[in-house]
Amino acid sequence: MTRKKFNILIIGQNGRLQYEALMFAASLRHSDPDFQGRLIIGEPRPGDRWDNNPRMANAEVRNLLESLGAEIVPFENHHFGSYYPYGNKIEGLSALPEGEPFVFFDTDTLITGKLSEVPFDFDRPSASMRREGTWPQIELYGPGYGDIWRSLYDKFGLDYESTLDLSQPDEYWQRYMYFNAGWFFHRCPREFGERFVQYATTIRDDGPEPMVCQNLDPWLDQVALPLVIKSFGGGRPGPELDGLDGDVSCHWRVLPLLYARESDKAVEVLEAVTAPNKIKKVLKQYEPFKRLIYQGKGHKVRAMFDRNDLPRREQMIRNQIRRANLWLR
Repeated sequence: MTRKKFNILIIGQNGRLQYEALMFAASLRHSDPDFQGRLIIGEPRPGDRWDNNPRMANAEVRNLLESLGAEIVPFENHHFGSYYPYGNKIEGLSALPEGEPFVFFDTDTLITGKLSEVPFDFDRPSASMRREGTWPQIELYGPGYGDIWRSLYDKFGLDYESTLDLSQPDEYWQRYMYFNAGWFFHRCPREFGERFVQYATTIRDDGPEPMVCQNLDPWLDQVALPLVIKSFGGGRPGPELDGLDGDVSCHWRVLPLLYARESDKAVEVLEAVTAPNKIKKVLKQYEPFKRLIYQGKGHKVRAMFDRNDLPRREQMIRNQIRRANLWLR
């Protein structure tokens, strides 16, 4: 696999995401200053799908993003919006140039290494395996994992058997191809985005019988994603992508979790990129960043946990942070 130029998409939106977008952009320029692709901030346009204006309202954030070389590109929501904002990562792909390889990242991600040196095979799409067994939720006497996932692959005429990890036992969630949608990639955002919209809206509006009792909020994107990836000949990521969710990127998701469980390197990058006065001045406007990064509360969270012996389930980490009144988002 050869390294080739590609674009990055993250979503910028009013509220928390605009501050996260600024931190992502700063971390990219800090950790990979030679990145040659475009950093595109997809911004949803206001319209009938939104209860309020979703555009980034903070002019200082917008100016700093552009000073870091990011391009703010608007897009329309035709299928999702206020009721399912996770759909922005699906419809936001329309903000990217057709036919140019892309990598999508959730905004709550830090770039901690040379992203441009990751050997992506854009003809074989993949996505993050840093996930838990969040979907489907199996009901007593209801359909099992196999029946539910098979019905989805059958719905779209895709081969189901080849997606199974046969090293895992039958009816154990890791046997079935399931991703975290925190990052994914492909050779063309238009092709990928159109199919992502098609699959997600079909599952939402006309899902197969075995999954009719399953909750799709907020899991719809992660239900459709493996099907889209399979349809383009992709699958689980190989070892060449270990740097994602490793030394190259950190999907921290909620800032107290970053301090609780991520590497020393991730914390060092976080604090380096948020230290310049022009960035500090803006990020302090968001209360959780102010308290956790600039008032030192994050290090209080970090001192509560042994990174070599973390609680087995994320919910246990969350509960411990909440009991200390340090769960800030």
